[in-house]
Amino acid sequence: MAYPSTRLIHFILSVNKSVHTIFFSGCLIECICIFLPTLQTINFDFTKNYLDLVVTYASVILMLSRIDEKKALVGLYNCAHEMSNGTSNPAYPRLGQMMADYEHPMKKLVEEFGPHTKAVTEALLSLQLVYPRRNLQAEQWRSAQLLSLLSTPATMLAPVSCDTMACEYLSLEVMERWIILGFMLCHSSLNTNQASQELWKMALRSGLYLTIIREETINIHKFSEDYFDGLKGYGKRVADIKECRENTIANCGAIHREKRLYLRNALKELCKVLEDEPRLLGPKALFVFMALSFSRDEVLWLVRHSENIPKTKTPEDYVDSQMAELLFHMERLQTLLHQHKAIIDRYHLLYLSQFDALVINDTVQSLYVCPEEESILMSSFVSGLSALNVKQLENGEEFDFRAIRLDWLRLQAYTSVAKATLSLKEYPDLAKIMNMTQFHTRVIDNMDGLLQETADLSILCFYPRVFEKMFLQSSEDVAMQRYLIAFPVLCSHFSRTAHPLCPEETEVSEKRSLKLCVTFLEEIAKQTSTVILEICAEQCNLNDQLLPKHCAETISKARNKKQKRPAPKKGEVQKEKPGTESHRKDRVIMTNMDKMHLTLSELCTTFTHYPDFTVYNHIILPTEFLFSQLEIRLSKIIVQMANYNQTTQEISRPSDLLAAVRAYTTSLQILNRYINVDVTRLIRSVLLQQTQPLDSRGGQTITTLYTNWYLESLLRQASSALILHCPTMHCFINQTTETEQSFRAEQFSDICEMRALAGLLGPYGLKFLSENLMWHITSQVAELKKLVMENMDILMQMRSKFDKPEEMSALQKRLTGCENVLKRMTIIGVILSFRAMAQDSLEDVMKQHCPFLMRPIASLRDLVSPDNDIKVTLSVYELASAAGLQCSIDPTLVAAIASMRTDNSSKEEECKLASLLLIFIAVSLPILALDVNSFYSREHGGHQNNIHCLATAINHLSAAMFTTQNENIQQHLKEFLLVASSTLLQLGQNAEKVEVKNRDSIYLLLHLIVQGSPFLTQDMLESCFPYVLLRNAYREVYKTFIHTLG
Repeated sequence: MAYPSTRLIHFILSVNKSVHTIFFSGCLIECICIFLPTLQTINFDFTKNYLDLVVTYASVILMLSRIDEKKALVGLYNCAHEMSNGTSNPAYPRLGQMMADYEHPMKKLVEEFGPHTKAVTEALLSLQLVYPRRNLQAEQWRSAQLLSLLSTPATMLAPVSCDTMACEYLSLEVMERWIILGFMLCHSSLNTNQASQELWKMALRSGLYLTIIREETINIHKFSEDYFDGLKGYGKRVADIKECRENTIANCGAIHREKRLYLRNALKELCKVLEDEPRLLGPKALFVFMALSFSRDEVLWLVRHSENIPKTKTPEDYVDSQMAELLFHMERLQTLLHQHKAIIDRYHLLYLSQFDALVINDTVQSLYVCPEEESILMSSFVSGLSALNVKQLENGEEFDFRAIRLDWLRLQAYTSVAKATLSLKEYPDLAKIMNMTQFHTRVIDNMDGLLQETADLSILCFYPRVFEKMFLQSSEDVAMQRYLIAFPVLCSHFSRTAHPLCPEETEVSEKRSLKLCVTFLEEIAKQTSTVILEICAEQCNLNDQLLPKHCAETISKARNKKQKRPAPKKGEVQKEKPGTESHRKDRVIMTNMDKMHLTLSELCTTFTHYPDFTVYNHIILPTEFLFSQLEIRLSKIIVQMANYNQTTQEISRPSDLLAAVRAYTTSLQILNRYINVDVTRLIRSVLLQQTQPLDSRGGQTITTLYTNWYLESLLRQASSALILHCPTMHCFINQTTETEQSFRAEQFSDICEMRALAGLLGPYGLKFLSENLMWHITSQVAELKKLVMENMDILMQMRSKFDKPEEMSALQKRLTGCENVLKRMTIIGVILSFRAMAQDSLEDVMKQHCPFLMRPIASLRDLVSPDNDIKVTLSVYELASAAGLQCSIDPTLVAAIASMRTDNSSKEEECKLASLLLIFIAVSLPILALDVNSFYSREHGGHQNNIHCLATAINHLSAAMFTTQNENIQQHLKEFLLVASSTLLQLGQNAEKVEVKNRDSIYLLLHLIVQGSPFLTQDMLESCFPYVLLRNAYREVYKTFIHTLG
């Protein structure tokens, strides 16, 4: 129950008191009365309020009767009151009696209004000229050019004025509710008064359903028929009801469909004219309110009947796929009234002071009889209106004419009672000018109230299913898509449904309004993003045809044509050349791309009408919904274009993906032609998210996909020497094996692909890739430390006796895990070599995009040295490394090594382990000569088992380990050179052919280590290893390279 019990009782008592007061005072009740050949307005406000009171009272009682458990609710309320207050509600007995009295609501209501039949009937019969004129069909509107400002250009600037001004924008639905419910309460006149019958039957033919309160409706024919069936002497009225019902079912749907069609065109014309000449809003304000009222009536009629479509041959009459246009023009007219409020206020302020005040004064002067109290009221009208001036408006003064309107209502009450000294019906000119003045004052100080009377569609809040259905129907029509914004904007009016007596409903209404608004905007944004991304996909396909990978077929055709080879057979399909899709034989023929651009234009237009609006104090920005949808979908598309298959470990080449992303980002710029949206911000947001391991919604990104692929596919195979690192070509290449591999490594690791990868992932993505690479390196380092600890005693002896060959040979045989050490160091070297390639590619990309930033970073890197404060040096190196610059100490590797240190380990132990690891590597190098794949390839610039990557591993790992321990890197590397040189020189004294075979290739490792180290020099190498051996080694390995001429 919407009202507490006490409020309900007070409401019923107040209505009874008011109705009896009006009855015993003998008031004249009529909206209009025929005294002259023309229609004259009399006491409109008094009559309207009286009919509203009667009908609202009846609606509340009927609504109460629909609550099945009302007695239980009342009893429960009384129990709760007694439990909380210690006593029952004083109004409970009266409320219980009321429930019993209104068990049959219509019977009780008819009894109550029996004494008031004359007053209610007279009030209803005052509509017999207004209602038929308002209930015309579309053909009559069209012939009269209703609401058209262009039909009579000569009178375009003339103010709209009529005798029944207040009735012109009176809601048709309100009048029908008055007539149907009013004659149900006072039905005796239907058998005695022909005018009552005609008015009643006309209302019955207007529709099938009538609103009681909010979404609660009644079937007027069934409701009336059920009631009159139980009354004697009303058989003819029942027959009239059945006849009206058949007529309504047969004709009403088509009639209202034509009305909506006419109103769409009329409001469109009105909007265009007023947008072009907003100053016409002054004299033609009444036209705007009439248009809004007529349109609101038709919208609400369709809403009432949409869920209760009768069995008819034309059910399509109750479906309107063009409702968006009508709603949009209604919203547009309201917006124009608010935008040009200053023009309207100025016009009507001058009208009040320079016309209305003068006419009222002349009318008052012509009165024969004017009692003192009425004279005071009318004098206040003249003095108050005459004092108005434009300066008040220019000074920003707020106007409040409620006192004048209340005095006019009071004057209507004084002059409408029986035996009044001044009878209003004898002076219709006074009523006419006062009603006109009241309209002019309301336009100035109560514009929102007028709009709520004429254009309020907040009742749609209670018809969410119908509202959403209208939206979906309109969204399917391309011509209506530009008006779809009307649906979410309409949600901004739903705050009017809240009532001060029911504050608990505000939260529910707010949630429902926001939900509908968000639903509509998301659907519009989804449709728009779908179209724009389809256009992008088509442009991406066209761009793909121009990529170099597709040129081989074209070159082959051109070569065959030049060599006059036979043409392909007729059965073979000829591939069209890129660009043929742009050839047009007839511009009238629309391609799929044309249709998509047209749809995009329509959808984008809807975002431009209302940049922002407010729903329950929430500021809504429609373009942000489009931005959000594009961001979500573009992120998914980029990930999908990577074509990553975790099962088969397949993925798109970075260069192909980069070309596709560039095609998409270029095509997205067409949005700027239609709508003011920051496409650059969108692209930046999406691509920046792709550089992170997860996007803003927790989905995988291309950074994660490519990181996983390079680690699990390329580097895993490179670690087992199935893929070789090729320094000559700066890439990885496939090893020749019997089994065919699933991909060609050079197609994913050459300079172009690595630059494309750096362009896609950026510094953030490559940092994530580096962190994952470092995790694999640290796992290898941990195993290496275990091997060192197992052989620590032997390594300590070898460290001190490296210059004694006999003892070294004996100790060498006692070592365990030499091959394991070299294998793990090779894996580390492969990983670091790949990272160096990625860093070089990032440097190239950064220099291309922001050279002004790279030069200062490079200068800063060159200024610092490891000999200075190591923390400052590492922070600068971290900055340089993030930009892709190579540093003498890898800060990422340093951080990874430092994170391995535990609380139990001391600095001395860590330093000892690092030093012995280098010794372990140095004394294990001769073992490499036993591997048949350890020969150096001049073509590839490295060894066939990737042991040339040992140089990278030794340089980077030693620098990182000794940096974390604040040790001298150069000193330890010198020690490594001495031990490695001593052990490798022993290969020259060994006569076994197996070890001698790849001895020269192993010698080159020393040169590669020194060449790649910023801490070692050639002089240091020559001091412990003869240069002649290196020279001879290079000569020997280069002899095996076969020179060919292509």
